[in-house]
Amino acid sequence: MRKLDEKEEKIVRGLIRNPRASDNNISKRTGIPVMTVNRKRKHMEEEGLIRYYMSTSKGDSGLQLFGAKRLYIIKLKIGITREKYFEALEKDPNWRMFNSTYISLVYLGEREGHLALVIILDAKTEGQLVEEFNGKIVSFLKQKLGEDCIKEVITTNLDKLVRVHHNYLPAINMERGKIKKDWPDSYIFVDEVK
Repeated sequence: MRKLDEKEEKIVRGLIRNPRASDNNISKRTGIPVMTVNRKRKHMEEEGLIRYYMSTSKGDSGLQLFGAKRLYIIKLKIGITREKYFEALEKDPNWRMFNSTYISLVYLGEREGHLALVIILDAKTEGQLVEEFNGKIVSFLKQKLGEDCIKEVITTNLDKLVRVHHNYLPAINMERGKIKKDWPDSYIFVDEVK
């Protein structure tokens, strides 16, 4: 298990606060020399400890592309492994393209001994969610993993984003794409689990 040192923790906290922050900006905020910030950031990136994402708001408060969002838990039949899933779906360019258009989040998990695919799907309307899921996702899964690949589907509608990646509360602590300046550092989770 890798633990962040004190300087790395300060750098990560600065990047969580503003992922666009320059090494210079983080250096000024933390008091860590800019060369040290640069070296430690690059090292953490190479180790895969930090990643950067960009997201646009697609719902009511943003671009208004999608008005409906639903969580699906798809329990797959016994015998479908993670390796089989990755080989059949994630390496398929059609799935990647479809995935990036309609699916906002995917996890693989386990449910009652079965591989489970957890998907958050976006669509313009509730009706379109059903069409996208049954007409595209289910048919694609059956094509790639077999007609009998799905054992159970559990769904729930999602209507209000509250928290993202531990630290981002869009309605509370976000302003102009980053955490508000007056949001206390002590409220920013980095790696300390008590």
